[in-house]
Amino acid sequence: MKGHPEVIEYLVFLLRGELAARDQYFVHARRYEDLGLKALYERMRHEMDEEAQHADALLQRILFLEGTPDMRPDPFEPGTTVEQMLQRDLDTEHAVRANLARGIALSERHADYVTRDILEAQLKDTEEDHTHWLEQQLRLIRMLGLPLYLQARLGKDVADT
Repeated sequence: MKGHPEVIEYLVFLLRGELAARDQYFVHARRYEDLGLKALYERMRHEMDEEAQHADALLQRILFLEGTPDMRPDPFEPGTTVEQMLQRDLDTEHAVRANLARGIALSERHADYVTRDILEAQLKDTEEDHTHWLEQQLRLIRMLGLPLYLQARLGKDVADT
C-alpha cells in the first residue's frame, strides 16, 4: 500500500531517533554494568529492548507503506556519570515525546489512522514508562543524595527499579 510521502519521511525520521535512543541506552547499560550498578544495568537493558521494539514497529510500517527505511541512528552523546546518563536519557525521551506528538498530528492530517495508532501506543509507553521512571530516578537522587541512591542500585533485585 503506497503511503503518503510526508508520512513516510516522518516515519523514517522517527526510526532514526528510536535507533539512537536504543544505542544510547545500550552504552549507558554497559556503563552501569561496568560500574557494578546491576539494577540500573538491568533496567537500561529493558529500555534498550523497548526502543528496539519501537524501531521495529516503525520499520514495519515504513515497509508496508512502500517507503525506504534509513537505519542510521541519529547522532547522540552518551553520558559519563550516573546523573548525566539519567538526564540525557530523560532529555531523549522528552524529544521523542515531542516528535511522536508531531507524527500523530501529521498522520491525522493525512488520514493515516493506522500510523497514528502506532505512534499513540509509542507515546503512551514513552510517557508512562520511560519518562516517568527516569524522572523518578533523578528525584530519588535529589532526595537521597547520590551515594544512597547508588547503594540501592548495587543489588541484583530489579523489582524496585
